[in-house]
Parts: sequence; structure tokens; C-alpha cells
Amino acid sequence: MSIYERLGIRTVINGNATLTRLGGSIMPPEVVAAMVDASKHFVDIIELQKRVGEELAKLTHNEAAYVSNGAAAALTLSTAACITGLDATKRAKLPHLDNTMKSEVIVHRHGRVGYDFAVQMVGVQFVEIGNENGTTPEELENAITDKTAAIFYFANPSREHLWVPYEKGIEIAKKHGVPLIVDAAAQLPPPENLWRFTHKGADLAMFSGGKGLCGPQSSGLIVGKKSLIDAIAFNGPPHPFIGRGMKVGKEEMVGLLAAVEWYLNQDHDQLMQSYEDQVMDFAEVFEDINGVTVYRSFPSEAGQPMPRTEIRFDAEQLGITRDQILRHLQNGEPSIDIAAAGAHGVLINGQTLMQGEVEIIAHKIKEILNKIT
Repeated sequence: MSIYERLGIRTVINGNATLTRLGGSIMPPEVVAAMVDASKHFVDIIELQKRVGEELAKLTHNEAAYVSNGAAAALTLSTAACITGLDATKRAKLPHLDNTMKSEVIVHRHGRVGYDFAVQMVGVQFVEIGNENGTTPEELENAITDKTAAIFYFANPSREHLWVPYEKGIEIAKKHGVPLIVDAAAQLPPPENLWRFTHKGADLAMFSGGKGLCGPQSSGLIVGKKSLIDAIAFNGPPHPFIGRGMKVGKEEMVGLLAAVEWYLNQDHDQLMQSYEDQVMDFAEVFEDINGVTVYRSFPSEAGQPMPRTEIRFDAEQLGITRDQILRHLQNGEPSIDIAAAGAHGVLINGQTLMQGEVEIIAHKIKEILNKIT
């Protein structure tokens, strides 16, 4: 009996995305083995964080790296680092900023995400730039004052045409001596993003450990300038300040290192082709069913350069609505979680599907439709 059976928890086939509410990703055996190995001994956590960071920096072609307690903690600690540096007096004051401390963070209006609350936890105020038509470089430059702690970009390629381009934003940030930070939590693939933003000149970039990297769900990766990574560690656990509650265990540190090693060794062209093949597989299964149409949707929900399968249902022909189909899938055995799309469609993301699950999803949808007809 599995632990989930013992607890009375249903497992889910995740055809939706690397969602936190569904547990992120499935860790490969190499990551699990590394975490088990790490769990067997006591170590100096500060020393381990430093050594793991050094190895991660080498793997990702960056100056320095740090393992955080998820990407949200990475946002908080990066903001804190930009305010305090290695100043212990300032560190002790967070999140209560005084007039000796920088207190503003610049963001694009079209770059706002719900998770940016993690930045505000440090006590800063957002300065939004741009309007419904986008943002100009002049608006970014004019927003910078002596209170500006950082400029944050929340990466999503589908919206980036509405922002000041990275290269121009970095140029402006460097001119004024302001750190520019990229939250790229869900921007893997492509693997090159692990160094692309920082090689363009961003001071820090951050990624979820439990999404595309298939590492521990409670881990995040920050890469970039050593001075800021040092300040992140200075604010982070086990120190009893703003980052104390964002504890990273030895298992997560070692697990993320193993995950990055594993991820960079994958055949990414083959992975992309497997997602393309899934679209074709679904198209073949439903090609003769009236009222069901399969499309290739590109890019993914996070703007990643990978296809998803979109299936649209004609409720009038089928006698069942898309929402009813989704409920049947979620309440069935096994439970299947896929995303709604528009008024009549669903989206199936191959990134989180295990071997054989494409066939299970297709079979279950056909079974639901056959019961109606």
C-alpha cells in the first residue's frame, strides 16, 4: 500500500502543467537517490549551501548560485539582498524600512503576477511603469530614483513585446547602478535560460526547482552576481532574520544539484519532439469523432517554446459540455487534471505526463463521450 493510499489521498494524472497545487513535477530516480543519501548525515548547512552553490554556478555558467526554499522565497531574498547588502543593521530592520534604506521596486504593468507579493514582503512599494499599450525606455528611466532598490522582470515571452526589452532595460539599470532581476520560475525549457538572462547582463535570475528541473518542489535556484548571492545568503536561513522561515534542508540542496545535473544531461531536442508526437497521437485518436477537433497549441501557458495539445468539443453535436467532461475526468479513476481553454476546449501539457498517460487520457475522454452517445 502506498503512502497516499494509506492517507486516503487520490493520486492524479497531471496533464495540466508543473503546478504547485499538484506537486510540481515528478523527481527522477537520480534526484531521489541524492536526497536519500543527503538525509543520512549531519553537515554544516552554511558550508553545504556554499559548496552546492559553487557547483550550480559552474553547471549554469554563472558567477554564483544559491538554493532557495522555492522561487517565491527567491523573490523575497533577492529583494532583501538589494536593500541590505551585507549591512547587519539594515538586515535586522527588515521588513520595517527607514529613510536610510531603499524602498521601491520597479515593475512593468504587464509584468505583474500574483506571486510578486513575495517581493512586497520585504516592505518595499512597487512602482508600476507602462500602460495597456506597453512601456517605453523613457518611462523606465524616469521611474528610477534614489529610493529604487531593484528593477524586476517577471519573464513570460508571450508578454515581452509590451515591455522594455531586456537589453535596453539592463543598459538603463547599469547606467543608474540599480540591480535588474529576472523571475524566470517557469522558463525551463529551454535549458539555455539558466544562463541567458545573466549573460545578457541581468544581475540575478531565478527558477523554480520543482518545475522544469524536476527537482524538489520546495526548492528554487538563484543565479547571478556573487555580491548579491552573498547578500542573499546573509539574509537567508539559518540566520534569524527575514529569511529564517524560508529554510532549505540539506536534502533539498543536494536534490536540486542532482536535478540540474540530470536536466542538463537530457536530450532536449528529443523531449520537444516527444511533445510534438503527443499532439499527433491525440489527433489520430480523435480524427473520426464528429464534434471533437484537435489542434497544436504553441507556446505553453508560461510562454515556454513547447507545444500543447488543444482539444475542442462541440457540445451541440456531442451532447456534453467541456466542463462536464473535465468534471468526469477529475472525478474518474484515475483522476485526470487538464486545463480548460476558451469556452469549449481543453489543453494537455506533455511536460508532466508519464509513460503511457497519453493513452490513458485519450481512452478516458473517448469513454466519457461513448457513454453520452
